[in-house]
Amino acid sequence: MDVEIWSDVMCPFCYIGKRKFEQALSEFPQREQVRVVWKSFQLNPDQKTDPTKSINTYLAEVKGWSVEQAKAMNDRVTDMAREVGLTYDFDRAVVANSFDAHRLIQLAKTQGLGDAMEERIFRAYFTEGRNTADHATLVELGTDVGLSAETVTQVLASNQFADAVGQDIYESRQVGVRGVPFFVLNQRYAVSGAQQPETFLGALNTAWSEWSKSQPRLTDLSADAPACDVDGTCN
Repeated sequence: MDVEIWSDVMCPFCYIGKRKFEQALSEFPQREQVRVVWKSFQLNPDQKTDPTKSINTYLAEVKGWSVEQAKAMNDRVTDMAREVGLTYDFDRAVVANSFDAHRLIQLAKTQGLGDAMEERIFRAYFTEGRNTADHATLVELGTDVGLSAETVTQVLASNQFADAVGQDIYESRQVGVRGVPFFVLNQRYAVSGAQQPETFLGALNTAWSEWSKSQPRLTDLSADAPACDVDGTCN
């Protein structure tokens, strides 16, 4: 069963939501049969990367707040992150456009490393104060999860996976995404925001109940007969 998650790696609640969903999934009996699919989303596609500007100043400018108000909000978010075991350091966060980071995640998905790449970029941005729009940084983060530095460099120097990012954003509009994180289970049920683990667990149970009923089941009509098993033993 698929769980699709629309997320922006610049979104603090997306990282918190990831942790809360992971807790729910760890308690879900059928977790080994759940496939998590990360989907790209950009909260501000036109955002300019500016390592010289603090995140509090940036938020004050775009939201019409004072710098003090922006800092107070980020302090509250930092406390929320701490509750799920995350360490946020907004004083070090670099204002960055997320498009190339999403292209890197799309590359990682082709090698079964989408979740690891999403996690690594989240940590780089929110905890380590890395510039996640910088190509050299993205190459390093890609190799951290097992991607080839040469492949990452080639992708970032081209326009590869731009269409995949655009397709995810297009799909987000089709399913009614208005904010992230946004979870779609079994293409039938939606959960919006960094909900509590029990909410995610309830959604998993509901979606699984429907999904499992739709799967073909075999009725074994066999009688005893000679056969070889998967270990190569023949009786």
